[in-house]
Amino acid sequence: MPKDNENIPFLGPVEPSEPQGFSAEQMIRCEECLRANPPTRVSCLYCVAPLPLTETSARLVKPVLRPPEKHQLGYNNILLPHDQVVAAKVVAGAAELLKLSEENVREVLSQRVALPVARTGSGEESKLVTDRLRELGLQGLTVSDAELGNTVRRVRSMMLSDTSLTINQAGAAEQTNVSWSDIVLIVTGRLFETRLEIKERMTGKPENEILDTSEFFRDEYVIDFYVRTHSSTWRVGANGFDFSCLGREKAIVVNENMGKLLRLMCEKAGHAQVDDSYARVRNLLELAWTTQPETQSSGWRRERPGKLSVGVSTTRSNEIQFTRYSRLRYCLWLNGRVEKGLESD
Repeated sequence: MPKDNENIPFLGPVEPSEPQGFSAEQMIRCEECLRANPPTRVSCLYCVAPLPLTETSARLVKPVLRPPEKHQLGYNNILLPHDQVVAAKVVAGAAELLKLSEENVREVLSQRVALPVARTGSGEESKLVTDRLRELGLQGLTVSDAELGNTVRRVRSMMLSDTSLTINQAGAAEQTNVSWSDIVLIVTGRLFETRLEIKERMTGKPENEILDTSEFFRDEYVIDFYVRTHSSTWRVGANGFDFSCLGREKAIVVNENMGKLLRLMCEKAGHAQVDDSYARVRNLLELAWTTQPETQSSGWRRERPGKLSVGVSTTRSNEIQFTRYSRLRYCLWLNGRVEKGLESD
């Protein structure tokens, strides 16, 4: 009787299901830790030091797009608006490069506003992304966190005149006098914050006993404005601002006062660029500037002998995201890249 394996046809050598690795000659040695790395990497896999570029690795290298740590400065890849219709193969190439969906790339391009599409912890990697985008026919630039800055000065009150305004900063005694002609950019948006507080009692079971939960939500309308003679962001927030500068126009409702103040500032600083695009592009900013929740513990408490409880609060806010976007709009203005058609109707 023939064996079963005698009837199996010969199909030839089997192709490997996984991609072949790189040869020893193709590997790149890190100059810091002396370890070999694939030629597709920008930084060392082991010590994160920048890798030297060779003729081979320059063609093969690919960005990892690893986000920076909380204590580390980041580098932001900004995709500039494209005036013409972008071909499907360009969208596909950009999506593969940025590790986004093609739908996300199309939506970013459709906004006609400079938007962040990647954030990394390496300047070399960010430059590589910009170069690869340029090869696809898309214009971009790299803006570091240091260039964006994060100096925000909260305005407590203002005194307005026909030619200038006097700013009283929260937490500061001195006043700052600014000419209306020096205000160059006004950026509006809303700050959202949600906080979930949970109180648990420790038990011997796999899950603790939940004693109490509370959820809080904060929504604040803010106006950022930038002055030619200062590099800081001046921020007027609906919460904690004295609207006495409106005089008889002051209303009872805070949001109504913010609208009146914005119209008054736009009228006085008639040449300033007014940007209200944040509300429109906020969801797209999550692609690179994700709002990360922060969790804090209030510590252990002894309610009675043998009974311990702990409180935990989780907060999610878009304040850092909005501040980055506001500062980005100012950086673009400084470089003469502010888009037209952003003003409110």
